[in-house]
Amino acid sequence: MPALPYKSFPTALMISAALLAGSPAVAQQRAVKLAEAAPAIAAHSLANSLPEIKFEKFELGNGLTVIVHEDHKAPVIAISVWYGVGSADEPAGKTGFAHLFEHLMFSGSEHNKESFFKPFERVGATGLNGMTTFDHTQYYETVPTTALDMALWMESDRMGHLLGAIDQGELDAEIGVVQNEIRQRGSGPYGGTQRNVLRNIFPSNHPYHHDTGGSLADLDAARLSDVQQWFRDYYGAANATLVLAGDITPAQAREKAQRYFGDIPSGPPVARQQP
Repeated sequence: MPALPYKSFPTALMISAALLAGSPAVAQQRAVKLAEAAPAIAAHSLANSLPEIKFEKFELGNGLTVIVHEDHKAPVIAISVWYGVGSADEPAGKTGFAHLFEHLMFSGSEHNKESFFKPFERVGATGLNGMTTFDHTQYYETVPTTALDMALWMESDRMGHLLGAIDQGELDAEIGVVQNEIRQRGSGPYGGTQRNVLRNIFPSNHPYHHDTGGSLADLDAARLSDVQQWFRDYYGAANATLVLAGDITPAQAREKAQRYFGDIPSGPPVARQQP
């Protein structure tokens, strides 16, 4: 959901203060000057409150974007892979597909038949999860530096080698899990608030009209071929960004990204909706 403009609150506050000081004429002049200066003041305040995070960014030959932030305070590395697809990309009749696919990405890949979580649990990884929003799907974990190669191998295997690991049984199981999440979220106090807000704020043809959970009926109708096509359309390397932050240098990141992700196909061009 879009936030209110940052300048709106400072502007109103300063104008109110000016109007309370001195004669009406003087107050009006002060209010006008402060209102004109408010955007610059707000921008300056915001800029000074944000820490500077240095990073390097490069792109592999297959289109994968890599962002590296070097920080050696602790022997750990935070890894995240962002795919440019979310619930806003779901066509009518296929709501909930982005979230469903997020779940399928944790069920094993062609060269790792077990749950995605198990190898990470063995090395003491933390913060291992995924997230689906309107506009992207993200997967992330933090691992000891010594487990970086394992983690990158795991991420690259499910990016490049997932289709052979998804069968009808796995799909049915994950559909049930996602539908149960939807029921749980909707059954508590105010559980349907977000869904109702979106339906009333955005028109029916707007990509944000439905939430990331989707429809129970659409999920029931999901076919294996639909899910496989979703992977082909959106999970190519050129539609992904790999972020490495922590105990790693840009040179190491470039070598490892090329080693583990360099041979993954770019995937087809992804159409972007207009704002």
